[in-house]
Amino acid sequence: MVHTGACIANLLGQGGSRKYHLTWTWLKYFKNDRDRRDLITCGAAAGVAAAFRAPVGGVLFALEEAASWWRSALLWRTFFTTAVVAVVLRGLIEYCRSGKCGLFGQGGLIMFDVGSPMTTYGTPDLLAVIILGIIGGVFGSLYNYLVDKVLRTYTKINEKGPTFKILLVIIISLLTSCCSYGLPWIGKCTPCPANLKEPCPTIGRSGNFKNFQCQEGHYNDLASLFLNTNDDAIRNLFSSGTKDEFYLSSLLIFFAAIYFLGIITYGIAIPSGLFIPVILAGASYGRFVGHLLGPISSLDAGLFALLGAASFLGGTMRMTVSLCVILLELTNDLLMLPLVMLVLLVSKTVADSFNKGVYDQIVKMKGLPYMEAHAEPYMKHLVARDVVSGPLVSFVGIEKVGNIMQALHMTKHNGFPVIDEPPFSDAPELCGVVLRSHLLVLLKGKRFSKERVPTGEAVLQRFGAFDFAKAGSGKGLKLEDVQIEEEEMEMFVDLHPITNGSPYTVVETMSLAKAAVLFRELGLRHLCVVPKTQGRPPVVGILTRHDFMPEHIMGLFPHFSHHK
Repeated sequence: MVHTGACIANLLGQGGSRKYHLTWTWLKYFKNDRDRRDLITCGAAAGVAAAFRAPVGGVLFALEEAASWWRSALLWRTFFTTAVVAVVLRGLIEYCRSGKCGLFGQGGLIMFDVGSPMTTYGTPDLLAVIILGIIGGVFGSLYNYLVDKVLRTYTKINEKGPTFKILLVIIISLLTSCCSYGLPWIGKCTPCPANLKEPCPTIGRSGNFKNFQCQEGHYNDLASLFLNTNDDAIRNLFSSGTKDEFYLSSLLIFFAAIYFLGIITYGIAIPSGLFIPVILAGASYGRFVGHLLGPISSLDAGLFALLGAASFLGGTMRMTVSLCVILLELTNDLLMLPLVMLVLLVSKTVADSFNKGVYDQIVKMKGLPYMEAHAEPYMKHLVARDVVSGPLVSFVGIEKVGNIMQALHMTKHNGFPVIDEPPFSDAPELCGVVLRSHLLVLLKGKRFSKERVPTGEAVLQRFGAFDFAKAGSGKGLKLEDVQIEEEEMEMFVDLHPITNGSPYTVVETMSLAKAAVLFRELGLRHLCVVPKTQGRPPVVGILTRHDFMPEHIMGLFPHFSHHK
């Protein structure tokens, strides 16, 4: 749901062909990178709000995980988005209460309402929670390590073509089916508890007690977990006052199966996520640990399941505030807020000593240049000019067409500094930065001149209002779309009308740590590095996200140790 929300927002923000008036209307409101990032962040928040019926948790999730930089306007936008989601969802749930929509809307806005049977806890209970947090941190870091290894293996398999992708999905599907339908056969039949409010054994798809080959009046606890919807399986584990509902062996088997099935399923060519498998696995070992720590703790087994889910989520995803609020909105168990906070902090602290969160590892594996909110310690010993990638490719204000085409062919740079030289200026000076996409539009328009003279704004008369707008993914001009004749290569084009004349700049001696914070907080794509003294070229280089990546810096300065 998070991915779906972000993708829908991305599509809305990309626009489309000129003949589709509606998509160009969208472009009018989302016309720059910042607005489109905000839209995608709101989409991710909406996905969390819809998936877990947690509107406030969705806002905090966007703050903690989705947004690379935050401001008050984005906070209001995400809050408004999740509020709309909550209202629409509530209306749909009310409409579906008559059973017209199948299982949709079951549980209302509180999906796993676990009213706590105990509101007090003492020192032994806190020690039990700390132990649970340590276990969650260890299991979470191991889970992330194994997911990383499996994803790297799947990447190699998927690169071989669609046939191997389909075969991999078939194999994992068969393995999952064998576990789901085979393991309940080794479960034990248990007499139904007395004084139940619901039927036992359960009739239909939902319920706590699945009969599965047991005699009348008995249920199979493993089948109640495996042969159930994920929502109901979680609800079964979270249920209070049911200490003896599951055997310890059944909880251990279910935990092992969900743990490893979640690892090998993520990354294959199907829509799958990590939240629900992690909640199921964490609730399983939480309830298991609750049984073992029963002599020293008075907490209910259902609460241990909730705390186990929180510890495993904290150990894998390393989120704290958003997870805490999402779990509270899921369970309506506000009295357990201190315990949830404690177990999240402990599990995250333990897991951080081994590796990074699962999302951070996936971003790194994909090679995406994601910048952390803080600068690495070794950046304090470097300055901006130390990490500038070279050689610098720049243009003069009125450039020869052939030089532009050659630079576009030889490099993949997205931005180029534009420098004014005599006789158009008294001395070489930085005019600004021109984008590759704008250069391609200008070249395709062929507003060239045979003499090296400024043409001013007249060069833009042949272009429409949206020609220089940011295109969606795969919709922009490519270099192959620009056809330049041989005689046009010797002609000139004025770059001033399409140049950003006020680029962000830093002096070459600025601390790299300060430059990194500035780059991230302003949401920049290019940062010009200028010389400290006069009499030198006006630009030392351009910093991009890749220049701040640890891999790039460690390649230049291997004697610095990378801080985890």
